[in-house]
Amino acid sequence: MSGELPPNIDIREPRWDQSTFVGRASHFFTVTDPRNLLLTDEQLENARKTVHDYRQGVVPPGLTENELWRAKYIYDSAFHPDTGEKMVLIGRMSAQVPMNMTITGCMMTFYRTTPAVLFWQWVNQSFNAVVNYTNRSGDAPLTVKELGTAYVSATTGAVATALGLNALAKHVSPLIGRFVPFAAVAAANCINIPLMRQRELKVGIPVTDENGTRLGESAQAAQQAIAQVVVSRILMAAPGMAPSSCPHVHLCDVLSPEASSGTRRFPWMSAPIQVGLVGFCLVFATPLCCALFPQKSSMSVTSLEAELQAKLQESHPALRRVYFNKGL
Repeated sequence: MSGELPPNIDIREPRWDQSTFVGRASHFFTVTDPRNLLLTDEQLENARKTVHDYRQGVVPPGLTENELWRAKYIYDSAFHPDTGEKMVLIGRMSAQVPMNMTITGCMMTFYRTTPAVLFWQWVNQSFNAVVNYTNRSGDAPLTVKELGTAYVSATTGAVATALGLNALAKHVSPLIGRFVPFAAVAAANCINIPLMRQRELKVGIPVTDENGTRLGESAQAAQQAIAQVVVSRILMAAPGMAPSSCPHVHLCDVLSPEASSGTRRFPWMSAPIQVGLVGFCLVFATPLCCALFPQKSSMSVTSLEAELQAKLQESHPALRRVYFNKGL
């Protein structure tokens, strides 16, 4: 698009229609693009300035619509939507594929001993804790004590769950035992995410009307947001772990007998193959599972806390739904 850029493009919302799965998937394929990790601080700052200036009605000379949307998605990939703070690098959604493919591949490869399970589950849950905190909903800060308590409880609970499942796996067939990592990740997500975002469950997250006007905080909205994120994260892990749980040698037998023979002769090839297979799955699973629910989620006013309902019925009697950022 050339010429004068109109100042009325709504860059608060994604470029694609978020009422459809395809639109949400297109949005998240852009946000989770691992290439965003390669952007320099200068590029991120330029994108932030472009977005902030445009929101204030300042249109830089020569800026095109495509450049504006590119700046918006660079901004979205690196800055928190509620606080506006730059997110820690490994906590960004664009880091999900490279980080998860490495960690998950190692979990799938080194699962036979308790120390290995303990170490990689701790690494995985520590990474998840960073991601869950970085992509939390709301703008209320956590104290160091609250953050430390959340991290310890989340990682301890998740690792204990994984070890418990690993102990049970010793009494089942090796094939079923291969699914232990996925079962552990699924169970751990049910523990880690709520604990890392426990402050939201206690004090609530901001809810707005459809125009973005803040109306209050709701713990009920936080419950719905966290539940949606848990479902997305579990399904995100499934394609990378469950199909790969069958011994990879069997897959190689189908694709290439020479490759299968190679892994038997060179066992060190097992981990790179696992990482590659998991990474291939995650490239698609990450954005598609993020797209299962709208980022700007909503709920009926009648589902809110009684106190907030009463407040809204008095100040906004015609309001039927409220909106909130569910986090990721």
